[in-house]
Amino acid sequence: MAQIEAFRAIRYTQPDLSEVVAPPYDILSEADKKALLNKNDQNIVAIDLPHVPPKTAGPDSAYQKAAGELVSWLDTRHLAKDDEPALYVYHQTYSLEGKTLTRKKFFARLRLEAFGTGKVYPHEQTFGGPKEDRLKLTQATRCNLSPIFGLYPDPKNEVAAMLDQAIGRQEPDAQATMDGVQNRLWVITDPGVIDAVKAKLKPLPIYIADGHHRYGTALTYRQLHVDEYGEPQADDPVNFVLAVLCGMEDPGATIQPYFRTLVDLPKATSASVKQALGDKIKWSPVPRPRTDRELSEQLAQGGTGAFALFFAAEDVCAVIAPKDADMLAAFEPKRKPAWRRLAYSIFHRYFIDEVVTPKFAGGKPPTIHYHKSLKECVADAMENAGIACLMPATTMTELSEVCAAGELMPQKSTYFFPKLATGMVINPLYEL
Repeated sequence: MAQIEAFRAIRYTQPDLSEVVAPPYDILSEADKKALLNKNDQNIVAIDLPHVPPKTAGPDSAYQKAAGELVSWLDTRHLAKDDEPALYVYHQTYSLEGKTLTRKKFFARLRLEAFGTGKVYPHEQTFGGPKEDRLKLTQATRCNLSPIFGLYPDPKNEVAAMLDQAIGRQEPDAQATMDGVQNRLWVITDPGVIDAVKAKLKPLPIYIADGHHRYGTALTYRQLHVDEYGEPQADDPVNFVLAVLCGMEDPGATIQPYFRTLVDLPKATSASVKQALGDKIKWSPVPRPRTDRELSEQLAQGGTGAFALFFAAEDVCAVIAPKDADMLAAFEPKRKPAWRRLAYSIFHRYFIDEVVTPKFAGGKPPTIHYHKSLKECVADAMENAGIACLMPATTMTELSEVCAAGELMPQKSTYFFPKLATGMVINPLYEL
């Protein structure tokens, strides 16, 4: 069962957090960090990104300095720990394709469990990650500074309705504008509301959308605690990880595509690739899509597993899709159908492994650049005379079916937008 708990968060004492929150540490450069600190030297990035470049482990002194900053800010009351355990309602309002959407979520502690043993599921493979860096920061600060992002099924959006009723029309307890996204936070301490939300979440699975490495770090931190002090009490904070949880059916919850560009493949022309794809693949010429909506419409016409290839040097674009939606059964008979039908699985397992690598890359894995926008992907292909691989957005149904089947999507099969703001809530892994 998935177990969540209310907790006493550490939070900034000012109501407007626009100058002190930050994007996720792993997308920031040294210049980004300096810019944030120039606006406010108490921006959370001073603690959450003590060493640059991100994802690399720094000297112990960097993490001790971050911990010292945290203690100092608590001493000066720039940060304070809340008096009562709470759930923290978190809304993000943003624009997407001309529409204004609000993604409704909440912060809670989520009980840790090893993958495969309970109700918490990873959803995709991840690259080698910044585990040493995050572990050193957790050990130094004894806090979760940024949350994992989890999704749970809630077809009637009952949890969001409970929390909407709880906050009513009251003004948020804190708010921040970051990168054009409005972030609002309400503190819910009513035991009745907290118990109702806990009961609703108890039988549900939690799918990790973002933060697989942070979850793994929390498991490691707990195990180190067990090794040194023995098994903790059930309610010890080390048994939990900070999580932002969102209903999969929430109208504001969207998954964006993750595009790819293939470069350094001079022999991969549209004609040669079309021939190499063989008779298992449909090839449908289309105009190069200029917007995500145009691409979505083109891929919908292609059917299950469709994605588009844009050959920049030739200005040629085509939608390709398997003639048999389960064509990967011949290559991966042990994998579940939910995984085999994904466009991202077909891209990596068939297009890359069976076509590009042996026929155009000399048997070596090709260079793949990953992009979060169609415009950037196409521009990269044009600059490098490459192939822009224009992927569909994974659906929530696909995500839940793959997770329920015990499978992992290929790396970077989902892009969840907007990113969570770091600094809205901090989870202490100790009791004051």
